[in-house]
Amino acid sequence: MKQSLRRGRRTFAAAAFIGASALALAACSGSSDSESSSTAGGGGGATGTTSDEFTYLGQTQNTTIIGTLEALQTGACAAAADGTPLVSDAIDGTTWDQQLQVYAANDALSNMSMAAGTPSLMQDFIESGKVLNLTEAFADLGVEGKILPAAEATLKQLYQSDDLYALPTEYNIEGFWYNKQLLEDNGVELPATWTDLVAAAETLDAAGVQPFVAAGGDGWPVTRLVGDYIFRSLGADALQKVADGEASLTDPEYVEAADAVAALGEAGYFGAAAGSVDYNTAMNQFLTGGGAFFYMGSWALANFNDEEQNQIGVDNIGYLPFPEVEGGAGSIDEVPANAGIPVMFTTANYTDDIGEWLQCITENYGNVALAEFGQVTGFEVTEIPEDQTDLTTLVQDTIASATGSVLWFEAAFTSEGTTVSQTNGGGLASGNLSGQEFMELVQAANGG
Repeated sequence: MKQSLRRGRRTFAAAAFIGASALALAACSGSSDSESSSTAGGGGGATGTTSDEFTYLGQTQNTTIIGTLEALQTGACAAAADGTPLVSDAIDGTTWDQQLQVYAANDALSNMSMAAGTPSLMQDFIESGKVLNLTEAFADLGVEGKILPAAEATLKQLYQSDDLYALPTEYNIEGFWYNKQLLEDNGVELPATWTDLVAAAETLDAAGVQPFVAAGGDGWPVTRLVGDYIFRSLGADALQKVADGEASLTDPEYVEAADAVAALGEAGYFGAAAGSVDYNTAMNQFLTGGGAFFYMGSWALANFNDEEQNQIGVDNIGYLPFPEVEGGAGSIDEVPANAGIPVMFTTANYTDDIGEWLQCITENYGNVALAEFGQVTGFEVTEIPEDQTDLTTLVQDTIASATGSVLWFEAAFTSEGTTVSQTNGGGLASGNLSGQEFMELVQAANGG
């Protein structure tokens, strides 16, 4: 595998951000600390920003964004950097949201920074005018249409806004990745419905093949299944109704989803001690042939495309959308998706020079991130690397053709609700928690 694909290798769960916590965002792409271009004027503007700098604040745990920006500064964005050089800083992600709130309160946000980990905090920034309206800025700069429609729709849905306020430095679809050979060897056809999926699991289990691989210890890979089942059975707005108080997770039609996942756990389809398996262990298990289906986001392409990690071969991996629930109100065309690590621009100190950077990033980020890091983003891509795998192309095609998307189970939850959900998700996979018990715990944590 060529270096352009290996540079994107990850050992942490990029989707952890989608658990809506700052600590989770810290688990995103790039596993080594990033060397800042400079600390002058960095730290989110800790010493203030100046009109002749383009400041970026990221997290030490992420190297992909700053790496892409540095490549742009010496390449496609050299003109923007002339006289307004990139000045970056990074702080630890475990206190990300708290730090952003301090900087925002002092009008000291960097020109560009990773967005808040909690969607509700981003909504506060938007409502208080701290974050640049990108829809309006794109119209002024003439770069409309450079963000993929599915990615733009996901971000608008995430922040409950009619306008765009963040850029998708990643865009991930989610679903079941499967081992083609294991399915073929056991006569299993691709499931179209949940009933088909359960039947496939029964067949595989009877043949001594673990049906599902999941990081139950992290919780969210299991709660994702609950959320997706709800979207398929009740429709794309089902969890927003819970957030708005129009429905409860303890309503029978919602409990049905958790019961369906708990039934898989009770049958042992996630394997032994599923509640203690962490992300890296689950990834390794799937890539060494230890299970047939692996629910994960497309950020895992970095692992799939790495020949050292992937012992089953990238050509042996297929993608299966979350299946339909018979008689359900949702559609299989509504792809579970997330924007990974969005970045925001601040309204403070926004100048024509910063606008030139914004324009260049919008036009070129997708190409550079893909070529240098193997990163699929929500930006338009006009240059495909020669060594790109068919699986990466499949993901890009799925994103480009998506007619709608849905978020994840906890997207509209409170921070406490998110914590309780993900802490107890492993209990569903291990069969130690019923769907009713799980939903009662999460509903109570969400405020009753």
